[in-house]
Amino acid sequence: MRPLAIFLLALLAIPAVAQKEKREPLTETQIEAIREAGVDPNLRVALYTKYANEHADTIKSLINRGKSRDRVKRVDDELQDFTALMDELGSNLDQYGDRKADLREALKLLNEDCPKWVTILKSLPGEPAFDVARKEAIESGEDLADQANRLLSEQNTYFLTHKDEKNQQRAEPKDPQPPQQ
Repeated sequence: MRPLAIFLLALLAIPAVAQKEKREPLTETQIEAIREAGVDPNLRVALYTKYANEHADTIKSLINRGKSRDRVKRVDDELQDFTALMDELGSNLDQYGDRKADLREALKLLNEDCPKWVTILKSLPGEPAFDVARKEAIESGEDLADQANRLLSEQNTYFLTHKDEKNQQRAEPKDPQPPQQ
């Protein structure tokens, strides 16, 4: 009976541990600001870029600190948050790009910042305790940089031929012309 009780207690503890491990890379205030900006794609992407810059600055500030268990944990957490944030930004770019929202203004800023982020991540000395998170963050940063660069190029081309849709939050489909009789 005793092993069964221990087993049941362990099962009860699993959800509590899983809930504790769920990290959120943004504060409630930041989440609300992004929600409110949902109707303005440029503002939303700019906010994600701003918050990603804050995470990059935090990681950069941790590079030269003395090695300790707390520092390693903090770096690992920051790297995971930064990766999640860059992935979320990439998902937003996919969505807005598919909708033909004019993101060129925000993409220019993002294209300036992504290489800086990757440089910061690559300058972070590898340590076994956060090496996996560092590699994932670098890959995510490089993917995001490629995606932002590609999308900016596509949008520049698209809006050259669709000038009437310039600066729109979302391109509306044109009504088809009724067939001529």
